[in-house]
Amino acid sequence: MSNEAKKTTSSVHYNSGRSIIIRHAVRPQLRDRYETWLRQIISAAAEFPGHQGVHVVRPPEGNDTFEIAVRFSTNEEAEAWLSSDIRKELISDIASALASDEQVEIKSGIDFWFTPPASKAKQPTRWKQWLITTSVIWPLTMIVPVVYQPVFERIPELAVWGVRHGIVAATIVALVVYLIMPRVVRLVAGWLFR
Repeated sequence: MSNEAKKTTSSVHYNSGRSIIIRHAVRPQLRDRYETWLRQIISAAAEFPGHQGVHVVRPPEGNDTFEIAVRFSTNEEAEAWLSSDIRKELISDIASALASDEQVEIKSGIDFWFTPPASKAKQPTRWKQWLITTSVIWPLTMIVPVVYQPVFERIPELAVWGVRHGIVAATIVALVVYLIMPRVVRLVAGWLFR
């Protein structure tokens, strides 16, 4: 990892959940080798505790920078992957195919939902963000309260106005942030970032 990447990583404000954003400028003639290597490192990362998925943004025509978002559930788990011997070994194996040092950032919480890692990449329009977020949250606002209803009936203290809403809201946000939205954005990325 370059000194610049270490500075970026150490200055990030941490919340729960981490996306490690990695940028690799690949020598054009070694792209096939890099693609094979990429499959290997994705498999290796998936074996680590807290791994929640990988999203790869391949370079558009005329660009050679691959951008990979690797999601972990905690900062400690993300750091364990970044500092692991297997990752160091794999990075060493591909170093000759890279045109420059890799760039690494760690982003927290929901800030990576709608932000493609490439600074030159097109940002999704607000109406698309609104549409996807609404389509994910809307059904949850109907389902989650119904699921909790038996709990609220058994424990009336939790059914108090405000408390009940807080429990429902916290559950919906957790489902959206950790489970649903990362998968939905991956599914619709082609349309979202068009």
